[in-house]
Amino acid sequence: MSETNRHLIDYTIAQGDDALILGQRLSQWCSRAPFLEEDLALANVALDYIGRAQMFYNYAVKLEGGARSADEIAFMRDSRDYCNLLITELPIGNFADTMARQFILDLFNVKYLEQLIKSTDSELAAIAAKAVKESHYHLRRSHEWVLRLGDGTEESHAKIQCAFDALWGYTPELFEMTAAETALLASGVSVDRAALRGAWNEGLEAVLAEATLRRPADGWKVTGGRNGVHTEHHGHLLCEMQFLQRAYPGLRW
Repeated sequence: MSETNRHLIDYTIAQGDDALILGQRLSQWCSRAPFLEEDLALANVALDYIGRAQMFYNYAVKLEGGARSADEIAFMRDSRDYCNLLITELPIGNFADTMARQFILDLFNVKYLEQLIKSTDSELAAIAAKAVKESHYHLRRSHEWVLRLGDGTEESHAKIQCAFDALWGYTPELFEMTAAETALLASGVSVDRAALRGAWNEGLEAVLAEATLRRPADGWKVTGGRNGVHTEHHGHLLCEMQFLQRAYPGLRW
């Protein structure tokens, strides 16, 4: 296998890991959301992410020549083998915690996918073209919730502000380039994450101001997800997510 192909596989699987882990987290709101309409909405957003993960994993299967199935990539790896961003694996917390994380990621995903559509890799560009439509919808929802919570009651304002403060140190990882991304950037396959930071900051600060929230101060930061170094929450999430495939390898519905 060429080094370029290895980089492309690593890059593709990492995109899938981000979507799968976040989708799994969001699915935990099923039957727990504040009201029925939001319960259904969050379940649909979770399904969007899981479907996105499947597209990336299926492409990785193709690149590997069928050495593994998409199910094996998703369910048969250990924690250190996953490359998802740390922010995606954090517990759902309260509703404000989830909405703050969604807004942070939805805003980033829209910026990112709009660039990935231009990828010289036609398969990645096609996945991005489908996913960005979903991300625009996700962003509209999370934007509206940030405004409602931030400019709502004293309690809702405090909770959404606390959520942004707690998540802020995980945001620098969104803009860190991996070795695979850097190697693929020259040929126009990947996206320059670092170059998105200015537009993301501008968009986020505008919405925070509209919601009467303050931008958290820069300072502490946590990274490592792309290198397989995860929080203590990751293994517990995998225990739930992987149980059936671990207990019954090769299980298909």
